Amino acid sequence: MRKRGVTLAVIMDEEMMRRALMRIAHQISERHRGIEGLVLVGVLTRGTPMASRIADNLARIEGARPPVESIDVGTYRDDRERTRVLPAPWRARQPVENQVVILVDDVLFTGRTVRAALDAIIDGGRPRAVELAVLVDRGHRELPIRADYVGKNIPTAKNQLVQVMLKEIDGRDQVELIDEGE
Repeated sequence: MRKRGVTLAVIMDEEMMRRALMRIAHQISERHRGIEGLVLVGVLTRGTPMASRIADNLARIEGARPPVESIDVGTYRDDRERTRVLPAPWRARQPVENQVVILVDDVLFTGRTVRAALDAIIDGGRPRAVELAVLVDRGHRELPIRADYVGKNIPTAKNQLVQVMLKEIDGRDQVELIDEGE
């Protein structure tokens, strides 16, 4: 767990998270009239189990489960120390060529993780479209990126952290607002 600072509030509990991910699945189903041609791609670490949960919810709604992929965007980040080695192109088990990719992440903040994920996805093929699903949108964008599906919008200060915890990784489902100080 990466928690640090002082917890100000529990923003979402297990039931609220379950409902938000089910709502996102319903919105995806309604927009696309099913799951044909969809691939869910979770951003490591917490986006991947969330993508899997959304896919499970889509299976309950549609009777079939879309494929789920994972993507590690670390080497594509522009806000981390650069290396001279270029990243290896991302390769999905399920081709993304001409598919609608639903990119799934836990928190949308500056938009830099999403930009890195878009670069990685494009390196791996040319999807028909890319849409973004996030559990929490906390604002403070540095890039013109907007989520298509949002579980909860949470206004925050820049010195605050939105910490998403998932059972698969952290042993519990919860979203906390943490004050990191100045």
